Amino acid sequence: MSIKNKNLNLPIAIVSIVIPVVVAILFYLPRPEMEAGFNVQILPLFHAILNSATAVLLLASLYFIKNGHVQAHKVTNLTAVVLSALFLVSYVTYHFFTESTRFGDANHDGLVDAAEKAMVGGSRYVYYFILLTHIVLAVVIVPLVLFTLLRGLQSDFARHRKIARITWPIWFYVAITGVVVYVMISPYY
Repeated sequence: MSIKNKNLNLPIAIVSIVIPVVVAILFYLPRPEMEAGFNVQILPLFHAILNSATAVLLLASLYFIKNGHVQAHKVTNLTAVVLSALFLVSYVTYHFFTESTRFGDANHDGLVDAAEKAMVGGSRYVYYFILLTHIVLAVVIVPLVLFTLLRGLQSDFARHRKIARITWPIWFYVAITGVVVYVMISPYY
């Protein structure tokens, strides 16, 4: 049976639940004593590069479909999905081996004291708003991307277009805000 005839709703639902649960658990697990075998501190920059590339691919994808280049649209979207999956693996790896970085923690002691809060001022609120919307929409985007991809691969173009109108702007926002979050927190790595 080809993908065109398969109902993959349950596997997509399972994946869409497992991913955020695993990521959330990572933040509560103790960090291992072992080394990763490479410098994981380079991964946040790598994540920003992946997010930037995904945003560019999404823009290209939109351009291609609006101009009738269906095959290029398909290739750019599949590439964006691969980059997003690579991001997820890298993100999990990074957070498995490192503690979270706190916005404003200028002395890198893991705490943001009153003086550090005063130093960053209102930018803290901007950062946390962007971060919160990024995280929430990153969870939402997983099933949306998977269902949009599935509908396209099943040649169910009416349903593909309908869900893609929701998926594309959210996915683009998540990609862009991933870069913005990196730029804002990078001084504190």
